[in-house]
Amino acid sequence: MSPTSPSTPIPTEATKPERRLASIKGHMEGSNPTVFSSDNVPQAPEDPLFGLMAAYRKDTFEKKVDLGIGAYRDDNAKPWVLPVVKKAEGILQKDPNLNHEYLPIAGLAEFTSAAQKLMLGAESPAIKEKRVASFQTISGTGAVHLGGLFLSKFYLRPNDQPIYFSSPTWANHNQIFSNVNLPIKTYPYFSPQTKGLDYDGMRAAVESAPEGSIILLHACAHNPTGVDLTHAQWADIAKVIRAKSHFPFFDCAYQGFASGDLEHDAWAVRYFVEQGFELCIAQSFAKNFGLYGERAGAFHFVTGPGPDAQNTIGRIASQLAILQRSEISNPPAYGARIASLVLNDRELFQEWEENLRTMSGRIIDMRKALRGKLEELNGKEGSWKHITEQIGMFSFTGLSEKQVLKIREDAHIYMTKNGRISMAGANTGNVEYIAQAMDKVVRETE
Repeated sequence: MSPTSPSTPIPTEATKPERRLASIKGHMEGSNPTVFSSDNVPQAPEDPLFGLMAAYRKDTFEKKVDLGIGAYRDDNAKPWVLPVVKKAEGILQKDPNLNHEYLPIAGLAEFTSAAQKLMLGAESPAIKEKRVASFQTISGTGAVHLGGLFLSKFYLRPNDQPIYFSSPTWANHNQIFSNVNLPIKTYPYFSPQTKGLDYDGMRAAVESAPEGSIILLHACAHNPTGVDLTHAQWADIAKVIRAKSHFPFFDCAYQGFASGDLEHDAWAVRYFVEQGFELCIAQSFAKNFGLYGERAGAFHFVTGPGPDAQNTIGRIASQLAILQRSEISNPPAYGARIASLVLNDRELFQEWEENLRTMSGRIIDMRKALRGKLEELNGKEGSWKHITEQIGMFSFTGLSEKQVLKIREDAHIYMTKNGRISMAGANTGNVEYIAQAMDKVVRETE
């Protein structure tokens, strides 16, 4: 996302100093109340997703539907506090030793160690060989930022190699990596024709990227498309990344939420680690614990195996600590304490797995229901199969921006302009209404 409005001229390097001096002079002479003129600080565009949420809230139509929200909703369209989270909160409230002291810079140790095992597996060779550094972060966003900042400062890129991420990707990736001054490029990912993975395009782009580029990969439940690689494709892309000496950066926001199976959703990350890659991982606990506002996340750096691996990871951890200290000093405790209680207790962990199956199961059921009703309406079996072939919270419907705006105007159904819908916004009470509106807009605009 650009930091400036498309209608705002961007000052050139030649004009910036003159305009800045004129603004300062005007401020000193009293003709200008601020040195931050529109030339220096143009009006930024509204965040599209939060703008969509604001428009939905203002809408008074009784049957309005929010398919933009990136948060789980139950079948009554209400936020769902996981039962296991309620239990953990109860335990915390009864703890006589609970206090509000600062956490260490790296965060709650029992949380980061459990998060490490959850992502890499308790028997991971990287953990056993003590070549992993883990830091608690401000959810997945903070983890992506910490990783990007570290790579910007310390990853050797003699030819200014860029970071590549999928087209499309989570919109915030653009801003985060731009803000830490990493050059950005994209690789093909979604095929509009098949509404599935453009693997050939992805592979070719990764193979042709300058040697030593950073390759950002969604571990599971790709946002925004819901299209994932198969195990065979992951193994193949790993070979390409190895051959080109690229650096893999995994973003994992949906472990356990995607398929309901924590092991399955971590497969790609664990495979790369087992193959001896040096890599980093951004891990979020927003979706799979429903801890959206508590901002619980973790960043893991895994260095490659070797006799000096522990020394290497120690040096890396020392620099990550300085970056963390300068940005947030230390992370918030509450969400991490909740997650830590669950991750480190066998009974609570098993209950959490059941909660994950409840959430992922409802999403899968809504995919089946929406596809079924759409195909009933148009009488073409298989015409919406991509709805059920995709996985996780989001689905790329294939609707055009024109169709998205039309469905918002006519049916008060809100989704992002690229046709991405949150399946969490569908329920047994509105899925038929959604299908009818989608079918109608497709017929009218074909």
